[in-house]
Amino acid sequence: MTRPFSIAIHGGAGTIERRLMTPELEAAYRKALAQSVLAGHALLERGGSAVDATVAAVTVMEDSELFNAGKGSVLTHEETVEMDASVMDGRNLEAGAVTLIRHIKNPVQLARDVMKKSPHAMLAGEGAESFAFKECGYEYVEQDYFFTDRRYKELKAMKKTGGVALSEARYPDEKKHGTVGAVALDKEGNLAAATSTGGLTNKRWGRVGDTPIIGGGNYARNGNVAVSATGMGELLMRCTVAGDIAGRMQYGKASIEQACRDVIHGDFLSLGGEGGVIAIDAGGQVNFELNCPGMYRATVNEKGEALVAIFADEELQVLGS
Repeated sequence: MTRPFSIAIHGGAGTIERRLMTPELEAAYRKALAQSVLAGHALLERGGSAVDATVAAVTVMEDSELFNAGKGSVLTHEETVEMDASVMDGRNLEAGAVTLIRHIKNPVQLARDVMKKSPHAMLAGEGAESFAFKECGYEYVEQDYFFTDRRYKELKAMKKTGGVALSEARYPDEKKHGTVGAVALDKEGNLAAATSTGGLTNKRWGRVGDTPIIGGGNYARNGNVAVSATGMGELLMRCTVAGDIAGRMQYGKASIEQACRDVIHGDFLSLGGEGGVIAIDAGGQVNFELNCPGMYRATVNEKGEALVAIFADEELQVLGS
């Protein structure tokens, strides 16, 4: 699957089980994935940049309650939302990241502005939001916007266990490590990656995962690869998953398939990591790799049709086929 321009997305990975997925919910997920990837693809088709295409695709998922990012973010122990996001431009290795965001509707857009409009690569918490409001004109969004009954029920169940992972799944993706992301190659040959998350249900003490860590959950370099990861954030950081894939390809001359497979099924898995990556190389070849029962994922074929998959054992299919 090699094209002059290309895009792929993910909406999180983990224990996503068919037996718990109603036909209506499955259809809703597939439709949302298609809307996301087609939004980014349309921008690329018009000659837009890879950076803007990835941000456009991720924005669609941030605006959906289905995914753990933006509107659908999980709740912290204090019953608030704390979101992370990052963007990387493969042309010049510029990057922007934000963490501990509470009042910005689309953290991925703020991450792009950190990259483009500030001298820094990462901003956190109140400082990041001050930059958003005072320097970039963002609208202040109340926490109520992010609050959903589903996430509140998840938090209450989680507090009973005292952990950040449920032993029983009430929803088909409750054991999913919720991160959304996109990777793209534009018509100019530029690669980019964008990733966004609400983190872990019941997280405490300002916990930050891999999503805003360049080289952990997000990376892009022209002529090489763009990567967005999803899974157990602490292990994705410890294994520098996105950077490891890029390094294997750049210095070890590994193919995109080999690099993704060896990393996701290597130390990351042996240390107990569950998750996956999406990646796209300099020729536009898209690769999905996961070591768990499912990963919400999509790309676009040569006809401009969205190809969508959820479960590990299914091939990408045109939506509605």
